[in-house]
Amino acid sequence: MFTHTNEHFTPQEVALLTPFVTNVDRPVFCLRNLPEVVKGALFARYSRSTKSLRRLLLDEFITEPESGFAAIVSAVGDSPAAQLVAARQAEAFYERVLIGYGDDSVAELGGAHVACEGVSNIAAKLLEDSRLGLSPLEKSTRYVRFDLPGPDGYRYLREPVLMASPFAERYTATMDNLFATYSALLGPVQAWLQAQFPRDEATTPRAYRNAIQAKALDLLRGLLPMATQTNVGLFGNGRAFEYLIIKLAAAPFAEARALSEAIQTELDYVIPAFVKRARSERGKAYAAYLAATREQAAQCAAQLAIAPTNEPAIAVRLVDYDPQAEEKMVAAILYPHLDLPLDSILASISAMPAQERQAIIAAAVGERGSRFHRPGRAFEEPYYTFDILADIGAYRDLQRHRVLTQERQRFTVSHGYVTPPELERIGVAPQYRAALEQAAELVTDLQRDFPNEAQYAVPFAFRVRWRMKLNLREAYHLIELRSARQGHPAYRQIAQMMFQAISAVHPTLTAGMRFVDHHDYDLERLAAEQRIDQKRQGT
Repeated sequence: MFTHTNEHFTPQEVALLTPFVTNVDRPVFCLRNLPEVVKGALFARYSRSTKSLRRLLLDEFITEPESGFAAIVSAVGDSPAAQLVAARQAEAFYERVLIGYGDDSVAELGGAHVACEGVSNIAAKLLEDSRLGLSPLEKSTRYVRFDLPGPDGYRYLREPVLMASPFAERYTATMDNLFATYSALLGPVQAWLQAQFPRDEATTPRAYRNAIQAKALDLLRGLLPMATQTNVGLFGNGRAFEYLIIKLAAAPFAEARALSEAIQTELDYVIPAFVKRARSERGKAYAAYLAATREQAAQCAAQLAIAPTNEPAIAVRLVDYDPQAEEKMVAAILYPHLDLPLDSILASISAMPAQERQAIIAAAVGERGSRFHRPGRAFEEPYYTFDILADIGAYRDLQRHRVLTQERQRFTVSHGYVTPPELERIGVAPQYRAALEQAAELVTDLQRDFPNEAQYAVPFAFRVRWRMKLNLREAYHLIELRSARQGHPAYRQIAQMMFQAISAVHPTLTAGMRFVDHHDYDLERLAAEQRIDQKRQGT
């Protein structure tokens, strides 16, 4: 039971603290109205002091002239530039507090929101590749139309290297045709969907309209090229941003390297002390190392001669798993409740009857009332490695899962493309395929001289191969979420196939996955839109 703190503050100290903490007399409280550099430095000191956080804030920041606290805090309401000037005036103090600890984790104590607008889907995937420390949010291809032109025409990256090449005119003509086809087919596709799935009285016009548009955009998103410009919002800590800046600086794309500089510049306004090492010699050396190792590995791969294989439109192959996963997971389930070493527990379990092991697993799964009831850490013991071949649109959705290992191959046209069967029934598949095949010819020609930049011209309908390694606990989350009715059919199928593959080798371990949806639906978003209406009506 929490009690009131015994710490005493004078009335004057209470007046000083109150603007910056949510309370002055309870043991749990939040900081507020403080810039990131102050919060980060405060927590850094907190780890090596006998003082309480509020006492530290008073003694070493608010009332310490050297900290520049008053100038920094007063500048918060003015502008980021004013705050930066104030922070730099006190830089020696914060440098000593933050960097003086020599601990990389100190850079996790400050965070920022960054908006990256008008970036290509190549850059967006690089921004979203980070596993931990960054939370990305990208403009949706199923809720937003991408055929609305900007000042320069359709919104796709006019990649500078390509625009300076003999391919410039052909590149813009091909990209324009993809977007024009997308725009021209949207009306007929929506009209067909409305005729095929008329609105019933139980569905509001709003829910119906959104469901129809989402389905139409899902069917046509394959026409969008990787050059399509989008918006990505990021929230993250300084350490994660530092690595992102370095990683982008090492990328083989001019756009990514420019984005690295732009993100560094903007973060210097809000959390300069937390990302300064990205600009340092250490950061530059790290970027050079990443670029060099990527090129060396590519040279090794180029020396291999492996014949390509023919595979179905969506291929999900379980290529590695642990045959002893069940025994190891049972040991992990029991481990916190015993006073024995892990190897002794494993030895005991190896002789345990299968029925008894299954009962322990069932107890650990419990009565899951929804997919949000996720099993415990013991379910992180079994790992599964998948090789997946699917359209780029499906990859873009599944890439958002970060608590696992994902690595993709290049975006190419060599694996062919996927045509949604609905477009065949509507009668617009020939126009769809013609635009894609024109793009494929361009990509094939570009790859000879511009192997990296050629990826910008690859449309989402083409297939990409990637590997995914995840533990069982994350598999519960990914498979149950991505098989849900409102999901896109392509990634729903991948989730269903992943479940089938794991179930085939470990049926006991997947018995608790009670919320995998194996059905097919016509208007995937309709039920979700109807639930939104119910919430709006308070029912």
